[in-house]
Amino acid sequence: MFKIAFEQEAQKEFLKLDKASQQLIRNKIIDLQNGNFSSDKSLKGKHKGKFRKRAGNYRIIYLKENNLLVITIIRVAHRKAVY
Repeated sequence: MFKIAFEQEAQKEFLKLDKASQQLIRNKIIDLQNGNFSSDKSLKGKHKGKFRKRAGNYRIIYLKENNLLVITIIRVAHRKAVY
């Protein structure tokens, strides 16, 4: 079981979304918390070391801490604007 932490900006982005999108993203975050990383992709370039999880038309950009069980949510945004 991983601990989930939001960066302040990511939390603001999440709270601005409509309730249906929030619920979809919340379910994906629960997957992360339970250690389900099967369909996640690692990012390249300036975002190297970070991962993304799809949630419909939204993407959750996160960072997995080394040996700690902590996942930091960095961005929650529409796929057109996330990168």
